[in-house]
Amino acid sequence: MTAAPHSSLRERKKRRTRQALIDTALELFTRRGFGGVTLDELCEEVEVSKRTFFRTFTSKEDVAMAPDQDLWRAFLEELETADPGTLPVVELGRDALLAALERMDDEGWARRMLLSRRLAERTPSMGAHGLQFCEATTQQALEILHRRFGLGGPGDLRPRLAVDMLIAAFHGALASWVAQAEEATDAVRDEPPTTEELAARLREAVAALPGSLALPTTPGGDGG
Repeated sequence: MTAAPHSSLRERKKRRTRQALIDTALELFTRRGFGGVTLDELCEEVEVSKRTFFRTFTSKEDVAMAPDQDLWRAFLEELETADPGTLPVVELGRDALLAALERMDDEGWARRMLLSRRLAERTPSMGAHGLQFCEATTQQALEILHRRFGLGGPGDLRPRLAVDMLIAAFHGALASWVAQAEEATDAVRDEPPTTEELAARLREAVAALPGSLALPTTPGGDGG
């Protein structure tokens, strides 16, 4: 009867520690450069052991890219439960990604995402880590599409192309969103653009995709 409250307390503590590691890492990396901060220094700043760090993250790159990775993990969860109706795959993915963005409701997420993207632009190892994560996420999305809708039979490249186009649309929207923040760095606005603004740019980017990838998502489809 008392296990649940203790478990809940442990989970809250884990979440707080995780968030402290992300926030501190992004602040230190931004101020001193990614290579200018050791893992020991990060752990010392947050007052956790390296063992605790490695329970949550695999590397400095992993913690620095946490805002982006959290979004795409939420996307996979939304895709797993999405009701497609008659939506094409790209639009289904768009809606799942928009729903994931809505879940990034912490007011600090937009700022963390912006710091992470700025770091990635000048840190090659973060770019390599991001490519690995992107490919793993793509494979998981394709597995969901195949299992739920029968899409992606042998030789059928359309699901892969549709997911790749969705990711490309998001990256285009994200680049525009980051550029907006750079333009607003002066006197006009000190705060980063919001998740709602990123969502609007994603809608615009998906709307610009070619209609030739309108692969329908009918549960139990032939996958051909």
